[in-house]
Amino acid sequence: MGRALGGTSVSHPVIEERPAAHGDALNVVRAAIAEAAGPGAAVQRVVDLLHDRFPPYDWVGIYWVDGSDLVLGPWTGPEATDHTRIPIGTGVCGAAAASGQTEIVADVEADPRYLACFASTKSEIVVPIFDGGAVIGEIDVDGSDLGAFDDADARFLEEVAALLAPLRPRTSADRRS
Repeated sequence: MGRALGGTSVSHPVIEERPAAHGDALNVVRAAIAEAAGPGAAVQRVVDLLHDRFPPYDWVGIYWVDGSDLVLGPWTGPEATDHTRIPIGTGVCGAAAASGQTEIVADVEADPRYLACFASTKSEIVVPIFDGGAVIGEIDVDGSDLGAFDDADARFLEEVAALLAPLRPRTSADRRS
């Protein structure tokens, strides 16, 4: 089974201690966001950076909340997923969105919540993105090694999630209000 990390569903705190590679990557992520042509381009750049800088991050995607579903946004990896719309509460991604907790699954075959995407995926980490205490999206990362992700990855990706929150696209619910 996966395990939930963290406590409250609020903006992720800044972590004082982190691996050097994560700290360096956060600086690159901040620069990429600042230099991007717009929010969509910024999110795609972040996804590409995460995939390219961290070899265990085989597939990286962003899902945004739209009503009661998660809708796939920018992603990068060896191939597209069929899971472009996931009901909140379904699968590991839906569980993370419903609980507001980071989910680390060391062995996807042992977790009945896992929605199979790729035969190569052995582990997964899903990190919610918050705005005002509400889950508005999440970072989903698949790895081809068992136990590819740990608490350091969770803390790092939680910081990235905080940087992505202001970049969320408008949803159909936003346009109605």
